[in-house]
Amino acid sequence: MANNNVYTTKSEMARRHIQSMILSGAVGPDDRITTREVSDALGVSETPIREAIRSLASEGWLEVQNHVGAVVQGLRAEQIVEISALRGLICGLAIEIGAESFDEERLAKIDANIEAYSKALEQNDYQLVANKNIEFHELLCDNPQSPWCRRLLENMHGLMSAQRHGIPPQHLRLADALDEHAGIRDMLRAGNFAAAADLVKRHEKNTGEFLIKMIGEMAAGGKQRQP
Repeated sequence: MANNNVYTTKSEMARRHIQSMILSGAVGPDDRITTREVSDALGVSETPIREAIRSLASEGWLEVQNHVGAVVQGLRAEQIVEISALRGLICGLAIEIGAESFDEERLAKIDANIEAYSKALEQNDYQLVANKNIEFHELLCDNPQSPWCRRLLENMHGLMSAQRHGIPPQHLRLADALDEHAGIRDMLRAGNFAAAADLVKRHEKNTGEFLIKMIGEMAAGGKQRQP
């Protein structure tokens, strides 16, 4: 049993390392990730790394190609539409079935999250902004009534990341997202959980549409630079 715990821990370590490579933009769509480079970086054997790669492939982070290995998987526009809609539905459901969990303590945490996001944005600390964005959605879903919503959301965190597509932080969109977070918070404080659920669905839709727009602009710019 002890060996299994160690094995699982190493696999999770590899998983988080690969995710951080993708989310930081160190690797982008179609870039290859080898078990050897992860093994060298972490000092672990390649066996748990292969397990981490299989897990990430099942969630859409990676694609395992014959004769190539694991490559970072980009997203098509129709996939982004689906994922953003799913994220909105998941968070909206968590709000509605977990309404009783949004007590003053939980709302105070959401207030603090929004304040920290705002300060990080003022300082152009985009990594902290990204962390606070993830935390905000976790605060919406981390209710005793919605454990599966939380679990599903965790598996989808990186799928909507602009960094994985090589898109640098977009300050104006991040500011708009902050306003959307505040609007959701205001509806929660007013006890209007149906309106809060609708706003989070719209928020995810806006994020998806913006990501599709940026990917399209990058693709068009790349074509223009080609001789």
